[in-house]
Amino acid sequence: MTFVQFLDLIGVAVFAASGALVASRKEMDLIGFGLMATLTGIGGGTLRDLILDRPVFWVADQSFLIVCLGIAFVGFFAASSIQRRYSALVWADAVGLSFFAVIGARIAEVGGAGPLTTIVLGMMSATFGGLARDILAGEQPLLLKQEIYATAALSAAAVYVGGAALGLPVWVSVSAGIITGFVLRAGAILRHWSLPRYKARPGREW
Repeated sequence: MTFVQFLDLIGVAVFAASGALVASRKEMDLIGFGLMATLTGIGGGTLRDLILDRPVFWVADQSFLIVCLGIAFVGFFAASSIQRRYSALVWADAVGLSFFAVIGARIAEVGGAGPLTTIVLGMMSATFGGLARDILAGEQPLLLKQEIYATAALSAAAVYVGGAALGLPVWVSVSAGIITGFVLRAGAILRHWSLPRYKARPGREW
């Protein structure tokens, strides 16, 4: 297993854990846990692979599905021991977001995508699974909250692409991107960092 594949597996695992935490908050059964963990864990990567017209990663390697289902099973019995499940969900999502943004960008780059497309696909890989998770659970998606979210994923992917363009070793570019995404998302969680929002104003009279 390569370094990037290992990080991809970590990202899937962490996102699957966030899906299991949502299932526990919604008091779902074991099948519901499996659905939420799997959808969150592989959703973003599936969208990325379909856009790139490449073999869907979890179809080619079933270890990703095994990890998602294993985490769902453990989460079903262990989630009750986590007192602050929403806080755990938010932080697990932050870690998964950072990993998936960079790994998604890396896979897009290897697949021949241009720099801008690579960054966008990295962001989509990182945000789609969580978006699907929240919509299915009937919760307000983290993506739509005022705090920085998609921006963190976009920045993580951009830092990776910048490092690759400078000829840095893969592990350096990947690590820098992951750290950047996590720091931005952590700042949003702890300090409520956000970008300026549009405010409606009366139109001009000509």
